[in-house]
Amino acid sequence: MISILLWGLTGFVIVMTIVPLLRISHGFVRSADFPRQQVLLLLLVLIPLAIWLQPEGALWMIAALVLCGLNQGFYIGRYLPIWHTQSTRPAVHEAIEPGHTISLIAANVKKSNRDYDRLIQLVRTHEPDIVTALETDADWIEGLSPLADRYPHVMSQPYDNGYGMAIFSKYALEEAAFRNLVVDEVPSLRARITLPSGQAFRLYVTHPEPPVPYQSTEGRDAELGAIGIEVSDDPLPAIVTGDMNDVAWSITTKRFQNVSGLLDPRVGRGFYNTFSARMPLMRWPLDHLFHDARFRLIDMKRLPDINSDHYPMYFKLLLTPQEAAESRPEDATSEELNEVEEMVDRERRSDREAIGSNWEDED
Repeated sequence: MISILLWGLTGFVIVMTIVPLLRISHGFVRSADFPRQQVLLLLLVLIPLAIWLQPEGALWMIAALVLCGLNQGFYIGRYLPIWHTQSTRPAVHEAIEPGHTISLIAANVKKSNRDYDRLIQLVRTHEPDIVTALETDADWIEGLSPLADRYPHVMSQPYDNGYGMAIFSKYALEEAAFRNLVVDEVPSLRARITLPSGQAFRLYVTHPEPPVPYQSTEGRDAELGAIGIEVSDDPLPAIVTGDMNDVAWSITTKRFQNVSGLLDPRVGRGFYNTFSARMPLMRWPLDHLFHDARFRLIDMKRLPDINSDHYPMYFKLLLTPQEAAESRPEDATSEELNEVEEMVDRERRSDREAIGSNWEDED
């Protein structure tokens, strides 16, 4: 019985290790990207048990588990403090002056959550330059209206389908527009922001569809890829932030980084798991910020619970004239660029409702 149980768990681990390696944009495959931390923890339990209990075929089991552990560790190990970072801290000669910095709170508020004051108080405590609130409907826009006294520049696109968006900024949102890049009623924001120093950057805020086991993930993958191409073609330094419904170590996010060239401040610093705020054992980093190499990381932290299923994230960056990075994403291959272009074309021609449009319906 013990042998059957251990081999069953080993088989599960093997499947959860192999499936994410497939370059298939389907929810059944891409959802397996998420629980690498949990699978690795399971491996750390199974390997000692297999050594101790010596089930039938123990050597084969141990060898398979060790190989799976090495694979899982390869993907998530780069987010531990033992790894070299991508984002760099400001150099000694790079003064951290207010007019050159940008701070941001990224929050998925959960549409059905009506505890507006918790986010408002969090914003007043940390005083970021920009607040991005996702899953906002008309009630959320009204509920966050007290922020107007500190954030005179507001762009909002309320939706009842869980894809609404609102951006509150102390600085003017120039050339700002919400676009449905791939799927109808799944907006993303693109804006130019000029700091008091006179330096400008491009801000992208995105919230693509989540992966579900029964449907393609091309809507999500195509949107991230399309933004990546825009970033690579734009001479302005860029920040891309939002609930990307993807983990940092997935094939999809790796392709986004390769196409855009943007840096991930989590690399070499920690996971900063943001979802699910309700299930401690099932948490993943879904709420991201990626930035151009002309930015330096000053601060990054996960903020307290706002009664959403996501924790908010806080970021503070310094914009400089020069690029710097301890390590960089790989250059995008022609295959990756073709994948993005083909997915965008297929999704734009599809006629379907956004995934999860009724998940946040209230009685």
